[in-house]
Amino acid sequence: VFFQFNGNNLTMVGTDAHKLVRYKRDDIKSDSNSEFIMPKKALQVLKTILTDFEKNVSIEFNDTNAKFTYESFTLSCRLIEGKYPNYEAVIPKENPNKLIIERILLLNSVRRVGIFSNKSTNQIKFKIAGAELNISAEDYDYNNNAEERVNCNYYGDDIEIGFNSRFLIDMLNNLDCKDVCLSMSLPNKAGIITPNEKSDDDEEITMLIMPVMLNSD
Repeated sequence: VFFQFNGNNLTMVGTDAHKLVRYKRDDIKSDSNSEFIMPKKALQVLKTILTDFEKNVSIEFNDTNAKFTYESFTLSCRLIEGKYPNYEAVIPKENPNKLIIERILLLNSVRRVGIFSNKSTNQIKFKIAGAELNISAEDYDYNNNAEERVNCNYYGDDIEIGFNSRFLIDMLNNLDCKDVCLSMSLPNKAGIITPNEKSDDDEEITMLIMPVMLNSD
């Protein structure tokens, strides 16, 4: 995970080339611009330690190591060397097609339909037209398929786009907002998931998910 401190906010970014999450906090600032890359294992330990606490954490770091201190806990780890990829370049700026839908409704529908997707691709298809979202999946190997239709608010051109259901479930599970906005441009361009309303003015969450190539009918 990439930590980027500056005078305006703290930005944290994680990506695996298929999906990307950028998390900003405007209530955490630094006197100077600095950055480092944390390994996943250390962050998982840190998350476990901090789950039940709400007080401040002290972060100290240099070019090679970082130290997180909270009351009687101290976590030290080596940082990952190298330059983090230019994540801003992969976040599409123009996304005229916007789907707004209740998060839990979408999550449960993707879970149900995803059961019938191909186990190697986890591919599901979104077909959006008007105020209706059609979610479908088909596993040709076992001749399984599923389809659900849900109401939504949609602004843009009709579109058919494929996503990895497992990635979508991970993302929707890690949000706590009532409604989400899925912004898209073309079926071969990344989709952007954001909370449709802010519960915290100092927080900004952007989730990017790459599309899956749809099977030909």
